[in-house]
Amino acid sequence: TSLLLMAGIMVAVGLCRRLTRRRLHAHQRLCTFLLEMFSTFQICACTNELCLLGNVEPKPHTALTLTYGFTVLHGLTLTGSTCNPCGTLQPMWGGGISVKMGGLKIAAQFVAAVLARVFMHFIWSLEMAEPHFGALSQGCSSPMQTTETQAFCIELLFSVVFQLSVLRVEGVNPKYKVHLIALLITMLVYAGGNLTGAIFNPALAFSLHANCFYDKFFSYSLVYWIAPSLGKFLILYVF
Repeated sequence: TSLLLMAGIMVAVGLCRRLTRRRLHAHQRLCTFLLEMFSTFQICACTNELCLLGNVEPKPHTALTLTYGFTVLHGLTLTGSTCNPCGTLQPMWGGGISVKMGGLKIAAQFVAAVLARVFMHFIWSLEMAEPHFGALSQGCSSPMQTTETQAFCIELLFSVVFQLSVLRVEGVNPKYKVHLIALLITMLVYAGGNLTGAIFNPALAFSLHANCFYDKFFSYSLVYWIAPSLGKFLILYVF
């Protein structure tokens, strides 16, 4: 049921993206906003569901296999979208897009993060699958299982490794590039998923653990917003 749910989300987002391109291509800003919002919604909604499947046996093989598979699907179906505020900083820094357009994309990403969270809470309330039972009663499922300093360093390091790898594979054939990125993300999740969640995406972190931001806002913003953004700026400064 969970796999069918995620497949349904991807099909619906694909249809929405195609309809947006056809009907709103003349309205550049609105089209850009909606495309980025739909794409980020897909990643956030599917990742919310994947987090519920993390304890499915055999552990961690099932979770890692699903992470790799759906990362490949995201890469194949969401071409042209960054779905990550840190990724949007690169074209803004290099002058590829204006500051207004970059801000519009980042706003779309956080709007999508909130919508995905609300949508998945509604789906979980229906209790259509076994992993959904009790999902809403868990409250804040904090992914930070280490000290704040170590978590900051881990997310910073993972952001640097990820962003640097993305730059290095830009010239690779897209058919192979998506698998390389998916493999890298899976390896990072395996290496640090039990410590910080290995998110390195501020919008995704906000969607997955929004409840945790209320009473620990500084701690979570430092680890899941500032650390990956700082990692991106380090890459942009060096390269």
